[in-house]
Amino acid sequence: MNLRRVVVTGTGIVSACGLNTDDFWKSLVDCKSGIGPFSSVDADLIRFKNGAEIKHFDPTVSIQKSDLDLMDRFTQLAVVAAKEAVKQSGIEFNEENAYRTAVILGTSMGGVSTQEQSYIDLYQEKKSRVHPLSIPKTMLNAASSNVSMQMGIKGPVYTISTACASSNHAIGNAFWLIRNGICDQAISGGSETPFTYTFLKAWEAIRVVAPDTCRPFSKTRQGMILGEGAGMLVLESLEHATKRGAIILGEIIGFGMTSDASHITKPDQKGAERAMKFALEDAHLSPEKIGYINAHGTGTLINDTMEVAAIKTIFQEHAKRLPISSTKSLHGHALGATSSFEAIATILALKNGILPPTANFEEIDETCMIDVIPNISREKQIHYALSNAFAFGGLNAVLAFKKWEE
Repeated sequence: MNLRRVVVTGTGIVSACGLNTDDFWKSLVDCKSGIGPFSSVDADLIRFKNGAEIKHFDPTVSIQKSDLDLMDRFTQLAVVAAKEAVKQSGIEFNEENAYRTAVILGTSMGGVSTQEQSYIDLYQEKKSRVHPLSIPKTMLNAASSNVSMQMGIKGPVYTISTACASSNHAIGNAFWLIRNGICDQAISGGSETPFTYTFLKAWEAIRVVAPDTCRPFSKTRQGMILGEGAGMLVLESLEHATKRGAIILGEIIGFGMTSDASHITKPDQKGAERAMKFALEDAHLSPEKIGYINAHGTGTLINDTMEVAAIKTIFQEHAKRLPISSTKSLHGHALGATSSFEAIATILALKNGILPPTANFEEIDETCMIDVIPNISREKQIHYALSNAFAFGGLNAVLAFKKWEE
């Protein structure tokens, strides 16, 4: 069987670092963080006060009012980002290609804003019923289904929920569907909106959120910072993209995934190692070919140390020369959506020859002795990169990308 090459022809994003791809990328290059005080929930009720919350989001720019009433915020973000990605790609969906197109999205929580409102209605307001559309607004597949309806896409449409690896799993699945000839194109990525009182209290209880900001790989790191948003990619077979004269942004060449089968929250180094190894093997790459890694890099003590150790095991001597960074220090940890942000950042790093930095870095940690591109983006032409996602539940998903060169 001849495997097809898969390219990226469009990206769209709504995040705390920017409401579109251009603004998002500029924030990363300029090391301008989207982390700050959140306002959607009363911060006096939460132990931590900062998050990467989206400001000034207006869904009516892209979505009709009649459709908005059917969508939770996480779905609205997904649809807006998907429309940006499709517009950039220049692709048009019609009866001829509708069944050859997929929508595969990731989320860890779905419509929690609607769910929270239902709790308020029942337990605080003492109402006898909730909104009649609560189920279609909260369901995990609401975003993927609404993207398909907005675009007229009739091929495989589904949602993957694997905590913080959701988007990488979604993109990897879309990549394999196209590579194996099941589909010709796909919209893939993820969406998440964790800023509700109930959900923030749950993260407060687990005690992994930093009191100030996210400092991945720094000795002074104290935890992660929650973020929200949606990131979307348009993927196509190279043949399909070339035939219609599309501008190609980058190429996906490999995908690897594993399960630790170990602990629900504590990551296992071997699982991370094997996911990177499988992605390299799927891409037919030797470790020395990789020029950059967008790390999972949550800013927690255990995760960062584990990830650096895994990278050193896989890349050996090359690890000493291999730049990695965690863009979560800028856009926050958007849970199921975060690896879609990082996939876009990796594609743009390859395309533009600029590696985004690890922001907020203060002091070298002897357990994270590796080039983390501290605080300032770096001009460097690279040809291959990885993007890591290691999730609660011990679920690991790694994507391999290649710079597009005609």
